[in-house]
Amino acid sequence: MLEQLDLLNLMVLDIETVPQYATHDELPEHMQKLWDAKTQYQRKEEPADTFYERAGIWAEFGKIVCISVGMFTKEMPTGFRVKSFAGHDERELLVKFAMMLKGRPANLVLCAHNGKEFDFPYICRRMLIHGIKLPAQLQIAGKKPWEINHIDTMELWKFGDYKSYTSLSLLTAIFDIPTPKDDIDGSQVGHVYWNENQLDRICTYCQKDVIATAQLLRRFRGQDLIADDSITIVAPDA
Repeated sequence: MLEQLDLLNLMVLDIETVPQYATHDELPEHMQKLWDAKTQYQRKEEPADTFYERAGIWAEFGKIVCISVGMFTKEMPTGFRVKSFAGHDERELLVKFAMMLKGRPANLVLCAHNGKEFDFPYICRRMLIHGIKLPAQLQIAGKKPWEINHIDTMELWKFGDYKSYTSLSLLTAIFDIPTPKDDIDGSQVGHVYWNENQLDRICTYCQKDVIATAQLLRRFRGQDLIADDSITIVAPDA
């Protein structure tokens, strides 16, 4: 599976997102009304203000605080290099990420777990909101499905089955991959950001997800996991 894939022309990525404001009360009044309308079906009987802690899921009401990326290297055995773009200024973070992609081949393959449903569209939406031109690797308008160089490890695992969502945690468990969920999980990121002010902790969590996704990709290809001493994490680009 995926034997034809050139890992040296592939970038694994993951994003961490949080609500744009610490609390629902800080939302501008007109945005509170739009939030109420947007989430009326998802929250059911739950009040809009308490449901707001999940606002990071929606690109219209959330923001990206970290993008971690990983690239396979030519080292033997296989190496993997991880870097993060993290910060409180989302626009600055996205500009740096876009500039990095601009320096890469236009046919670079982007890979993420649930990336087609979440990471890729979220990044594109937030870039457009900030007036940032989409890099070539994120341009999908007018392209045929097979012309889009995006790989989603969750989609690969479905094998055409559309019934369910399979978490990265579950897949790492069944493939005996060290878990990235040994500290926090996605549901806690907003609290860690707004209440504990621990962006570094979020960044570490994001990097672990990137490594886990890369390891999953190796398993899908029937290959050995990347050794811990072959993984390099460089300082975040803050």
